[in-house]
Amino acid sequence: MNGKYSAGMQGEIIKPHSPKYNQARQEWNRAIQKFPRMIIYCRHKNDVGRAILWARKHRYCIRIRAGGHHYEGYSVGDGAVVIDVSRMAKVKLDQASGTVKIQAGVTNEQLYKVVGAAGYPFPGGTCPTVGVVGYTLGGGWGFSSRYLGLGCDSLREVELVDYRGRVITASPYRNRDLFWACQGGGGGNFGVVVSMTFKLPLQVARVTLFELYCPKASSAQLAAFIKIWQKWLNGLNERMCLNTSLYYSREEGHAIYGRGFYYGSVDEAKRLLYPFTRIARMNISIESLSFMDAVTKVGQSYPPYEKFQSTGRFVHRAFSKQEIKKLVSLIDKPARGSVFTALTLYALGGKVKQRSRSASAYYYRQARYILGIQTVWTDKRYAATNREWLRAKFAYVKLVTKGSYINFPYSGLTNYERAYYGGHVARLRRVNRKYDPLQVFKFPQSIQ
Repeated sequence: MNGKYSAGMQGEIIKPHSPKYNQARQEWNRAIQKFPRMIIYCRHKNDVGRAILWARKHRYCIRIRAGGHHYEGYSVGDGAVVIDVSRMAKVKLDQASGTVKIQAGVTNEQLYKVVGAAGYPFPGGTCPTVGVVGYTLGGGWGFSSRYLGLGCDSLREVELVDYRGRVITASPYRNRDLFWACQGGGGGNFGVVVSMTFKLPLQVARVTLFELYCPKASSAQLAAFIKIWQKWLNGLNERMCLNTSLYYSREEGHAIYGRGFYYGSVDEAKRLLYPFTRIARMNISIESLSFMDAVTKVGQSYPPYEKFQSTGRFVHRAFSKQEIKKLVSLIDKPARGSVFTALTLYALGGKVKQRSRSASAYYYRQARYILGIQTVWTDKRYAATNREWLRAKFAYVKLVTKGSYINFPYSGLTNYERAYYGGHVARLRRVNRKYDPLQVFKFPQSIQ
């Protein structure tokens, strides 16, 4: 990078000949191996503007990266200029106004440390190294979603650098169409977000962290869990949220593991979770912790990286006995080389459902839960086999669900815009044409 657009650039530029290149190009999903033309680590929003204009001048495609957790690796690309904002990581807590402002590179863990130290929870994600901005742009599901809403529901202002290198502010009062689109319209569209401001929730002294674990689970037990789950969600106290994996691993065989938060007492949590005790060998552990200790404990369970393919769809109705049996059978025979295969259920409802569908770009507010499917491998020789396994299993998951969660993207989708955005596609296209008329930020599965 050189010329007038690089003058005053504060960030570091990594090119293929650099000894840092191989590490810098890696995504959290190590099954993604892309080779960008360069990676520009921006330090300031002016760096972002210069990088956009330089890439446009030389007709290079642009990718936008913060946490690097995109499931399909669309935050990098072969021959692309990667605008990496991970070093823009300041957090400003303003208790007087009841807001917290973050730069674009802030992760869940970094945000939690600031708000948690002041006694606040936050409706962020579970993985500590996921970027808060990308998480929010896709809607943002986490253990506080049923009580505090999706991540995007607390959003109050967005700063974005557009295709001309100009900083645009979007809020309920300025550029309202763009603000609407940034609440569930997906990361990478419209421009490069450089900051977000959120409304703080009320302070909390403690949260209840709980875990469910059933080792050596039979197919009947896996099916029993889904049957109980879909009835249990109806009328569930909105202060409780849970996700659970029905899985097969090399070490354990078939098992059930779930985890979640309850914004209430341990005794109340025990009562709410009681229906799951009807499953033989189901162990339930519950403890009261500060919000900071709870999210830290959850974050410690994540590995530094994985090789995987995964996606998630929205469930809007109860499954029949035969549908449950078929879903459970999807993980009976893992792909060759797979070390972990799972169906995962992510609870929705509560505050997610209470907000109007038209209030934000996040479309599937009436869904009961997200149904995820994934496979994980360690040896790259088995990548194609595992991807084919997921493609084949996805066919049935798609048949019994409606719509795909943009934060769990899948490259195998046909008509992906409709799958991710439902009836909001036309409106999102209008916003995209207005703020990125030259399609500068086009990438696989971007809004067209």
